[in-house]
Amino acid sequence: MRPSATAAVRRFTIMLTAGAALTLALGGCVPLVVGGAAVGAGMVATDRRSSGAQLDDTNIELRGAARIRDIANDNMNVTVVSYNRKVLLTGTVGSDADRRRAEEVVGQVDNVRGVYNEIVVGPGSTIMDRSNDTYITSKVKAQLVSQSDIFANNFKVVTERGVVYLLGIATRAEADRASEIARGVDGVQKVVRMVEIVSAADLAGGATTGGTSAAPSSSSSNVPLPPMQPLPPAGGTAPAGGGAVTSPVR
Repeated sequence: MRPSATAAVRRFTIMLTAGAALTLALGGCVPLVVGGAAVGAGMVATDRRSSGAQLDDTNIELRGAARIRDIANDNMNVTVVSYNRKVLLTGTVGSDADRRRAEEVVGQVDNVRGVYNEIVVGPGSTIMDRSNDTYITSKVKAQLVSQSDIFANNFKVVTERGVVYLLGIATRAEADRASEIARGVDGVQKVVRMVEIVSAADLAGGATTGGTSAAPSSSSSNVPLPPMQPLPPAGGTAPAGGGAVTSPVR
């Protein structure tokens, strides 16, 4: 029987607490900060990114955020998230010129392989918006953790005004499953998949697994999946055939 959303969130919180305790127990070990969260040795070892990519992602986020601060104005509120050296930019700015400028300065950070610019020109998010996004992210992560057919650590979850961004390295089946789970969470308006697709053979051969392995090779299908269409309005008609419907890459 699938656990309730509340139970899943509680389980996810317990797992994070246990992970932090384990890290502290490993005397002399310093947790790695990835995407704003302290991550212990166990999480690093099970990440499909190479250890070098994980460290680069941390540096990219710090340096990218510093460059955004250098050009920031009163109407700029941008978040920088890096996964496998590809950067997701979310938030709001006051003009299209600021939007392009933010992408330009972050793209110049060392080791950045590409930038997904999801910045919106418009008014900034409210405290209520940000609180709701944080809650949605926690629910999506909890639901991923609670599933037996998918490994939650393959994905990073970012939410901006109800839009959930999935970053990761996964097979197409894993990406589809994660998207399905995210779409089923209350409050999610749309799911955008920025997942690098690898084959099951690559994973079986160890090409992308483990803490010190290489990143996916150029021969793999390392392209982002197309964003998913918005959920139908309340009382509306679900997509024909059920399941996720994809739209062209933006």
